[in-house]
Amino acid sequence: MSIYAIADLHLSLYKHKPMDIFGDNWKDHHLKIQQNWNSTVTDNDTVLVAGDISWAMNMTEFAPDLEFLRTLNGKKVFTSGNHDYWWASVQTLNSLDENMYFIRTNYYPLGDFAVCGTRGWVCPNDTMYEPRDEKIFRRECIRLEMSLQAAQKAGYDKFIVMLHYPPANDKCEHSAFMDIIEKYGVKTVVYGHLHAPAAHATGISGNVNGTNYYLTASDYLDFRPLQINIY
Repeated sequence: MSIYAIADLHLSLYKHKPMDIFGDNWKDHHLKIQQNWNSTVTDNDTVLVAGDISWAMNMTEFAPDLEFLRTLNGKKVFTSGNHDYWWASVQTLNSLDENMYFIRTNYYPLGDFAVCGTRGWVCPNDTMYEPRDEKIFRRECIRLEMSLQAAQKAGYDKFIVMLHYPPANDKCEHSAFMDIIEKYGVKTVVYGHLHAPAAHATGISGNVNGTNYYLTASDYLDFRPLQINIY
């Protein structure tokens, strides 16, 4: 079994929303994802999908995107992104398909590891940060810790964290998210949200204080899931 990660699928099969306004590489991007995913991932593998899954506004609109996700190999573990307005309760979502699991304050058991996570939010001192973001940022920190605590209570001491937003600001300064990540000894963090080369360059990456950070936005990965070494 291998573990892969990708974020920002930005599916819109219910109502066409062309993504190539963000660059020619986004033209028919869902077909690129499907081809690259199924030529890379097997049914024995697990893919971590770190948010912005669908442009749907509700579960009815999400239905064709759900069917598309069912065509992709392997088990899929999801956390939400800032555009996932269709996102329902995890109890509802986790009843949709036995090969899909949705995380928010809960966790997903993956061998010796627990996959934990939440959406995240823009971090303080980021260029995009505003005072009104503080409340949401603090709430998302609480949700991340609740997810890790749930896994720890179940007996796990090895964790993978999924966030949609980067866990640091665009200057890669230390954040409260990183405090929590280091508190629980998390060795692997995957995230997305950042699009186009200028934004990609601002994302935290590599090993920082013993934790490996991976930007997995689909356009950064050329729409191919990235294999993650968690050991």
